[in-house]
Amino acid sequence: MKQYRIAPSILSADFARLGQDVKAVCDAGADLIHIDVMDNHYVPNLTVGPLVCKALKAYGIKVPLDVHLMVEPVDSLIPMFVEAGADYITFHPEATRHVDRTIELIKSLGCKPGLAFNPATPLSWFDYTLSKLDMVLLMTVNPGFGGQAFIPEMFLKIKKTRELMDKVKSHALLVIDGGVKLDNIAKIAEAGADTFVAGSAIFGTSNYQETISSLREALAAS
Repeated sequence: MKQYRIAPSILSADFARLGQDVKAVCDAGADLIHIDVMDNHYVPNLTVGPLVCKALKAYGIKVPLDVHLMVEPVDSLIPMFVEAGADYITFHPEATRHVDRTIELIKSLGCKPGLAFNPATPLSWFDYTLSKLDMVLLMTVNPGFGGQAFIPEMFLKIKKTRELMDKVKSHALLVIDGGVKLDNIAKIAEAGADTFVAGSAIFGTSNYQETISSLREALAAS
């Protein structure tokens, strides 16, 4: 049976009580904590830096931290996030001059590398990198803001990505980020995804445990 993972995005959390909020979703069964890092340059928004990762680790968060760098350039920030406690670091190929070098930098620091694809980014970036990745992240909304609707054309992209991953026997997580909800998570899983970033779909509810359980029930029925 395929193992599915739920990764709540702190972009939708209550930042006035971030440690408590993140601990609550961990206690409710989150598998990863997704941290969206935006620089108001690569994407039109500004969010958090390494200090937030460090603060969550210091607060006692044990669930792996999945850091999604929507920044340009990326290489100078990677060591800071590794030192702050990141377990996965995912970056966009357009945001670095040398994709393979950035992957190797992440690996050399003892962190797990991932490559992130915007909705219109071609999968050809996989040609010489897929075997080195621990995570593949597909944006199913245009990056920059939470709460957007899933782009329907991305179902085909998820299927194509799964086919490419299976062809080379990749063990990387296939992560879907954007517009994941209770009413579409099963269909996303059927397309080939195994890890689901959910921000407002979890943090926007009053009972995290009930919400995550409902998401898992939908996945189990897929």
